[in-house]
Amino acid sequence: MSAPFRFSRVPIEVAALRTALADPACGGYAAFEGWVRDSNEGQRVEHLEYEAYEPLAVREAERIVAEAVARFGVSHASCAHRVGDLRVGELAVWVGVSAPHRDEAFRACRYIIDEIKHRLPIWKKEHYAGGDSGWVNCERCAAAPHEHEHRQASPGPRS
Repeated sequence: MSAPFRFSRVPIEVAALRTALADPACGGYAAFEGWVRDSNEGQRVEHLEYEAYEPLAVREAERIVAEAVARFGVSHASCAHRVGDLRVGELAVWVGVSAPHRDEAFRACRYIIDEIKHRLPIWKKEHYAGGDSGWVNCERCAAAPHEHEHRQASPGPRS
């Protein structure tokens, strides 16, 4: 099994990551793919940049994946996140989970992406049509530690 979390400066190879999660004891597989979209808050996005404090982010992401495995009883979980310059339509983040049953796989996958977005020191700079750019703030970064349980009960719009 490969590392539970990795950063990539090149396009993420989803097929290889998915294959690494294959297990004959697992009947359920769930994945999430986050792509670069062409607009945000009424502005046209042409491309974006991701930066991360990688040593801390990798440690915390591995902790998140381990939490998901323990909490939901899944067999395997993995996550990859791009850094650097990405174009519209490119895959920015991937999460995959395999488990004996689908419910655990779905729940663990959701937990991992939600916690990655909340807890990792990853920053996104959007570049807009017309030449402007701006760092996108994570308004949820200051949420209380138990906010995840509330989010599970009442899911809202996701990015």
